[in-house]
Amino acid sequence: MEQALLDAKSREDWPAYFATLARNRLYFEVLREKAEARFLNTYSVFGHDPRVPGGKVWAVYTEGMLPAPEPHRVFDWREFAWFTKGWTPDFPEMMVINPGSPCEAFLPAAPPHSHVWAQYAKHTDGPSDEPALRTLRVGGPLRGPVAHGLACGAHLIVHHGRPWNALAYHGHGYRYERRMLRNSWGVTSRPEWQAQQRALLATEGAKPVWEFALGLRRTIAQEVGGHVETGHWCETAARVLRLRAGGETFLTPDGVTTTTPMPAAETETRIQGVQHLIGRITRYEARMRADGLLGDGQYVTSVDAWDLGRASCMARWGMSTRYGTLPEAEAAVVEAGYHAARRYESWQGFSVGFILGRCLHFDNDRFGSWYEDMVTVHRILMSDPGSPWVNIPFR
Repeated sequence: MEQALLDAKSREDWPAYFATLARNRLYFEVLREKAEARFLNTYSVFGHDPRVPGGKVWAVYTEGMLPAPEPHRVFDWREFAWFTKGWTPDFPEMMVINPGSPCEAFLPAAPPHSHVWAQYAKHTDGPSDEPALRTLRVGGPLRGPVAHGLACGAHLIVHHGRPWNALAYHGHGYRYERRMLRNSWGVTSRPEWQAQQRALLATEGAKPVWEFALGLRRTIAQEVGGHVETGHWCETAARVLRLRAGGETFLTPDGVTTTTPMPAAETETRIQGVQHLIGRITRYEARMRADGLLGDGQYVTSVDAWDLGRASCMARWGMSTRYGTLPEAEAAVVEAGYHAARRYESWQGFSVGFILGRCLHFDNDRFGSWYEDMVTVHRILMSDPGSPWVNIPFR
């Protein structure tokens, strides 16, 4: 986007410049304490530029030119047309787009002059949340451990059309990002964010029974040297669970410990649950093969990717909400990438693990948007020449 702005400015093609702005989110600084109080107004923070009469300006940024997140500076965003509708007489009369950058431009914010550029917003589609692979060419890592860890979170980032390699992440703006973490994760403070980040990196979010079932199949596959029949998988699961139900003996620092035997009825209920899960897994894998995500004879080895991919995103969400710091975010994405490389052999294997975990958690065998959205993202990331999965080795 910034390159398009620079090209248009270099040609003095202002209609193209305005149309580019109209297709993208425009960010501006707001008062943090007002945003945290959930006020509906934006409470913009204005800047100073000696090149403007009176010096007062409204600094507005495109996503790729946003300043790195700072604890006491936060941003909101609006569409291009809003800046004429939202203007009041106490606002600056001049807006500066991407101040200090090669694609910088000064625009009159006050009517009637603003109507000249505002008209372009009426004839241009606004910002889109459609899946898109976007890359920061300046200010975002393209190689190395940080880029690898960020690429592990690409499912959700690309799904929402955000730059996959933005570690200094602003997302949809400070207020939206805080609301998202509160509503979707129950995170409302720095300690809660830290706890959630640790849990995801430890892969504690996925249900242990999912990994039990998949781990059992891996063991069987090693024993039989290849393909595992679903019936054999189910029978083995029943046998293992019945053996465990009789009580297990462990050697602990305190000595030998034996668990209490499980009632037969509870054991059979567990067996039915695991066998039902095995059926769900095989149906999702069959659909993935039909959609080209898995090859013949391939299967999902683990769903740890579901947690590790979200851990990579959680690091960025810590930045966008100011619950975390840049060093913490960097360490978290590197750790997520490290664990991913230990558990999987390829981006393709990691991706299907993430998709299966997401579907087991949300989709309920419907093969709806929880599945379809990730198929779209998987295809983009596995095929686009600019994709990190194409350009960054998984191991």
